[in-house]
Amino acid sequence: MSPTLSTVFAKAKQIVPLTKSEADFTKKVSNSVQSLLDQDADALIPVLVKLSEQVDLTSYFQSSDDKIQRGLKVYQDLTRNAQTSQVSLVSRLNQEKGLKYRRFYIYNVIAIWNANKALVKELATRSDVAKIYGNPTVKMDEPIFVPMSDPRRARISVGAVGDNISYLGADKVWAAYPNAGQGIIVGGQDTGVEFDHPALKDNYRGRSTATTAAKHDTNWHDAIHADAPIASNRCGYDLRSPCDDGDHGTHTIGTAVGAEGDKNIIGVAPKAQWIACRNMDGGAGTPASYLECFEWFLAPYAYGADPMTAGDPAQAPHVINNSWGCPSSEGCTGDELVPALQAMKAAGIMTVISAGNEGPGCSTIEAPPAWHSELGFQVGAYDHRSEKIANFSSRGPSKFDKQIGPDVVAPGVSIRSAVPGKKYAQTMWSGTSMAGPHVAGAVALLWSVNPRLIGRIDETTELLRSTAIAKTGGQSCGGVSGSAVPNNTFGFGMINIQAAIEKSLK
Repeated sequence: MSPTLSTVFAKAKQIVPLTKSEADFTKKVSNSVQSLLDQDADALIPVLVKLSEQVDLTSYFQSSDDKIQRGLKVYQDLTRNAQTSQVSLVSRLNQEKGLKYRRFYIYNVIAIWNANKALVKELATRSDVAKIYGNPTVKMDEPIFVPMSDPRRARISVGAVGDNISYLGADKVWAAYPNAGQGIIVGGQDTGVEFDHPALKDNYRGRSTATTAAKHDTNWHDAIHADAPIASNRCGYDLRSPCDDGDHGTHTIGTAVGAEGDKNIIGVAPKAQWIACRNMDGGAGTPASYLECFEWFLAPYAYGADPMTAGDPAQAPHVINNSWGCPSSEGCTGDELVPALQAMKAAGIMTVISAGNEGPGCSTIEAPPAWHSELGFQVGAYDHRSEKIANFSSRGPSKFDKQIGPDVVAPGVSIRSAVPGKKYAQTMWSGTSMAGPHVAGAVALLWSVNPRLIGRIDETTELLRSTAIAKTGGQSCGGVSGSAVPNNTFGFGMINIQAAIEKSLK
């Protein structure tokens, strides 16, 4: 058996110093990329090439500018840096015949879908390249089946508010503050959306009236491309209008904002509007497809336009729901998404993230973006009918930064919402994926009632944490007692949107 590249390098260190090329390769290339090249030296592999010049956005986190101004400044800083620092590398890549690549600015990286070993080794020696990561295919967690011990408790009558929605007290908020999310845009990064579903068609931002044709530019984006397919799907590629190739995205955005008139009120903020980006191909995504959606949310652009020059931060959503993860078990390091999360926060866009379905063990918040505790708002799943934590709900502390998590819990067991085919489904729709959209909708309610909070991520986070209904249990994780608040099962507890609004108005 021939020795692997890493074995050759290890032996070389014992005999003679590594050449600059060898040293840069081992230092700059991630283990996953090295492993792929060790297995097949002739392989063409997908990589993310991180440039050395990166923008520090932390000064924007506490900015007093309004959300639109912040978004514009962040967009200008990021695009200016990418446009200038990528010139030399792009020139080199253009010399490679048949090379497929895409430039990003939200994170100063270039995704290459068919890099060979020689190119990877060469790029590792460049002073303008800081790191080369893999761009693995990541399968989405499927909804979890949780049997209902008492079927009567699962019965939801058509024409009524969903029991999960009333449990949160959202209907009481609508009665006290009738705007019910009006003026707030919720973004969904998922498998797509059936935009003409009865519960979603009236509050899709692309539809100005019930009789006019929908306008999809800046309201829908497809990050799944024909020239770089990830898996296969029923919708196709490079879609100019919304489609859901996996049901999941329609279900999640429905929980955030869905309502079919005065019946089938399935959403927490039924008067908010929604936009969406498809980040998965038949349930499979990559760091590049996730980054592309984050980039489009930061500054939406029309189909086929150049993101670096045609993005419009004024069209960005206020809050985005992220019911997906990128685990290390499938090749993600977590570093790939940090700059995108920082950009969202810097631009005043609230990022709501499902904690994961890897429970009940401790430290099972184990995949980005959920494990970046300070850059997103993490949500665990609660069974609101049995008043218990969902067994599958991931527990803290975060495997990455060791912080307590999740932030809060929300209903996530047998949640009734919209699915493609203009239908509604409840059974088998359980998961933290179902819990997260409740919180995205709650943020829409809060910011609609109190616009002063729009873009103020830390203040909003503190409000939602401090007003949550405390929940405790017997499981202790990471040295934190299950009887403490916060703890690593429930975080600060069950989200209480009515209390958060009332406290914000005092």
